[in-house]
Amino acid sequence: MSARFEELGWRQTPIGEISLRRRFDPTVRADVYEVKLGDEYLMSSLFTVAECELSRLGLARTPGDRLDVLVGGLGLGYTAREALTEPRIRELTVVEYSDAVIDWHRRDLLPDTAGLAADRRVELVCADFFAAVAGRVGFDPARPGRTYDALLLDIDHSPRHVLHGPNAAFYTGEGMRAVANHLTDGGTFAMWSDDAPDDEFCAILESVFVDVEAQPIVFGNPLTRGQSSATIYLATRPDRTSGTGHDQAVCD
Repeated sequence: MSARFEELGWRQTPIGEISLRRRFDPTVRADVYEVKLGDEYLMSSLFTVAECELSRLGLARTPGDRLDVLVGGLGLGYTAREALTEPRIRELTVVEYSDAVIDWHRRDLLPDTAGLAADRRVELVCADFFAAVAGRVGFDPARPGRTYDALLLDIDHSPRHVLHGPNAAFYTGEGMRAVANHLTDGGTFAMWSDDAPDDEFCAILESVFVDVEAQPIVFGNPLTRGQSSATIYLATRPDRTSGTGHDQAVCD
């Protein structure tokens, strides 16, 4: 009997063992790539709609012609790949906690996102996103305090279902103010969540940002032959130079 899956890579990390596996799924009749942290599934190439929508929706509301964009979490690479379809991208910095994940992409183990690491616009940074966003230096030690036109985040399952306990501090008012400090005036913060829109987190976003929106994303689930959903949170840093106030938010 053949193996049910093939392990392509794994690495021990301070928060558990991270692994990449490939298996043939008879339902979709294709190879499926999955990332696990210990026994917990982080992501699957079967479900990429919301990750792509994170980039599409976040960049659609971001003004400017030569965009500096930061992606929090590399994973299977779909958020970064979608961002690169935006012709206004000048530089895309992708912050990933695990050097193993970065290595998978440099070795082009993932067919759908092969070539991502070699794109001249892309810089892959091995760092703790949450520590960097709270620190004074930020994400670029060579340019302390560097700001970005958009920050697209796809790391935790949701503000209430985090992968590592200390991450919970990020989803507070203090954490959101730290995010805003890394954005240009009028810059966009966009975040993926596997849960339905969270009113409490919306209120926290509204205390820091303007034009806040929690947009449900519905997509087909080939395993259940039904539908699944996720949420993309969208928010804009106020333009301090123009005195822009807190506009009415849409967070249903």
